[in-house]
Amino acid sequence: MNNSLATSHYQQLKEQIGELLRRGREQAGRAVNTILVQTYWHIGRHIVEFEQKGNIKAKYGSELLDRLSRDLTAEFGKGFSRSNLVYIRKFYLAFPKSETLSHQLSYSYFFEILSWKGC
Repeated sequence: MNNSLATSHYQQLKEQIGELLRRGREQAGRAVNTILVQTYWHIGRHIVEFEQKGNIKAKYGSELLDRLSRDLTAEFGKGFSRSNLVYIRKFYLAFPKSETLSHQLSYSYFFEILSWKGC
């Protein structure tokens, strides 16, 4: 086997492996995104259901989101500020049926929709 043929075969192998890695990472990113969107939707649902306690409208003025923010941040780290919990709650209220969520869209896209939708 001459050196140029070996180099050509090696280059082809490296490109095939590179393509597999790129596709795998892309698929993993989509899977994580789908799970995060569903998780945030369910968190929003739990917050709304807790607030409403079976009533049609929630009693406002509670310190629920402040307390929840402190407790979740202490246990799970960043990402649970009061404002984030407000958006997670709005997210559920804007899309009350989970089947309306597109699994191709990221939570940050939904966050942007909620920001300029005035929810």
